[in-house]
Amino acid sequence: MTELTLEQKQHAYDELREIKANLAARGWFPATSGNLSVRVGEFTPDKFTFAVTSSGKDKSLQSPEDFLLVNEKGTPVEATRLKPSAETLIHCEIYKYTGAGAILHVHTMFNNLASELYGEEGFIPVEGIEIIKALNIWEEDATIRIPVLPNYADIPKIAELVQGAIVPRIPGIVLRKHGIYAWGASVAEAKRHLEAFEFMFEYVYRWHLLKK
Repeated sequence: MTELTLEQKQHAYDELREIKANLAARGWFPATSGNLSVRVGEFTPDKFTFAVTSSGKDKSLQSPEDFLLVNEKGTPVEATRLKPSAETLIHCEIYKYTGAGAILHVHTMFNNLASELYGEEGFIPVEGIEIIKALNIWEEDATIRIPVLPNYADIPKIAELVQGAIVPRIPGIVLRKHGIYAWGASVAEAKRHLEAFEFMFEYVYRWHLLKK
């Protein structure tokens, strides 16, 4: 594969910096949680590179050490003292099986509540609301099921489940009582999907309370 240029690397870091600031302003990265990545350069399912947030950083702040480049195994491709996010292996699996261009992972109150509400079912059902169209699903009164995986402490154990959880038309997977991974062909598309999912989670939870 062709070696990445400095311009490609900088563009990926700039995209991550902008979306990080946007999501941090919403309070979607409490206590250094969450992680973001953007795929860079050529792609095959067996060989690719992506820029990812480094571990343990306060995402409401900006620093020169916020991001690094890793390969399809989650290993840094350049000499660095930075460590990739602990959940980088999950990003690796999502890229491998979807060919996505960007992945956004956030922890919010409503994605945690919705995942616990429906965790035993293995999916969060969403029925008939307009925002489903943000996922490019245009059927009238569409019903979707957003996959929910268990939140194991052992990240490789979660990563092993990713392939089986991916639903082609649903660009997201939720970890129970943890957070959502939303992806898209670009950062802009991943952001649109993430915003739609977060609206759905709040709707599902509030509707559940209203029905009681």
